[in-house]
Amino acid sequence: MASLPNPASGRSDTVSAENVVRVAGLTKVFKDFWGRPKARAVSDVTFDIRRGEIFGLLGPNGSGKSTTIKMLLGLLYPTRGHIEVFGHSPRDVRTKERIGYLPEESYLYKYLNPGETLDFFGNLFQLNSADRRLRAEQLIEMVGLNQARTRTVGEFSKGMQRRIGLAQALINDPDLIILDEPTAGLDPLGCREVKDLILALARRGKTVILSSHLLADVEDVCDRVVIYYGGRIQAMGTLQDLLAAPDSVQITTPVLSREVTERVLGILRAEGGDRVRLGTPTQNLETYFLGVVERARAGGQTSGATSGNRVAQFIRGAGAGGQTQSDKVLDRLTRSTSVEDVQVMAPPSSEPQVDLARLSALARSEAAATPPSTTPPPAGGSPSVPAPGTAAKGADLKTANEKLSGLLGGKK
Repeated sequence: MASLPNPASGRSDTVSAENVVRVAGLTKVFKDFWGRPKARAVSDVTFDIRRGEIFGLLGPNGSGKSTTIKMLLGLLYPTRGHIEVFGHSPRDVRTKERIGYLPEESYLYKYLNPGETLDFFGNLFQLNSADRRLRAEQLIEMVGLNQARTRTVGEFSKGMQRRIGLAQALINDPDLIILDEPTAGLDPLGCREVKDLILALARRGKTVILSSHLLADVEDVCDRVVIYYGGRIQAMGTLQDLLAAPDSVQITTPVLSREVTERVLGILRAEGGDRVRLGTPTQNLETYFLGVVERARAGGQTSGATSGNRVAQFIRGAGAGGQTQSDKVLDRLTRSTSVEDVQVMAPPSSEPQVDLARLSALARSEAAATPPSTTPPPAGGSPSVPAPGTAAKGADLKTANEKLSGLLGGKK
């Protein structure tokens, strides 16, 4: 059976050496009313999570995954051990404003519509109204709820509530995103889009912690995983190291003739014996399902949640082909002037253009504001225009002072 490529396997260059989360000797013991130990949820857990990494938390129910997440969020105090998130305590406000969290069950106000819900959560992060509206529009489009924007959240199905819950986890453009069962209740199209979104976030340098019981989803996106059981880490490493079968090799060839196939099988069986098998590679059910729906979408419409939407612009950022606001400003300031940017103007004439009507109106207003002079006008009745540089010398200083005093509200 042909193996499908793991999209996360080609992203090793995006994972930084910087540790976003550091956990050492983490232990959580729940006690009863009398202070007696009741349950050891997490016991001596140690791991680091690097920037740009998709880190999976796996394990059966009650193994300690959710307790670990709550301690990373600062919602629970560890009994013992040390936790750092972005170099600070998880209870620090500076840490919390850089985290986005999607809980296993989305607790949303059921009488608000999607836009109002995102506006509420954006206001908690003190985003201005313009940014809240812009991000809400992009996120609603991204999660495929455009056709349900006027409905209240209380009317949504579980899958649609997960979609709006994912949007609220991203409203603050966080650097660390913690997703607890993000694909629960989603259809296969929604699952694929959530996984594509997680990969896009990691390519932008964001860190994702994913807790899920759907192992196929984890295998598609995660770089490293830890497997809990009984509150302890039983296995940890990259998927390539954990899933590789070193005692066997897979060979895939195009369709060969019967004679060539028999000859090749004879050579292989001479070395490997009965362990050599011949089969036809198949695709997985998810790939087949998505292909069928894609072909159906080309010829029809649906009134449900839509798919195939682009990741929100503010989440894509410059790392996914978009430009940040500062990049746009710098581009606008440094680009060369194009023909479209220049206004077409008439070429200047060699002769100075004088607006005689405007000049006459200015002369009349000046004559009305100036007291009559005792000096008779020159012969001909037309006022002479003083030569440049001589008007200031010949002006009456007393008259100028009186005009200035009148303009400033003083006595004339």
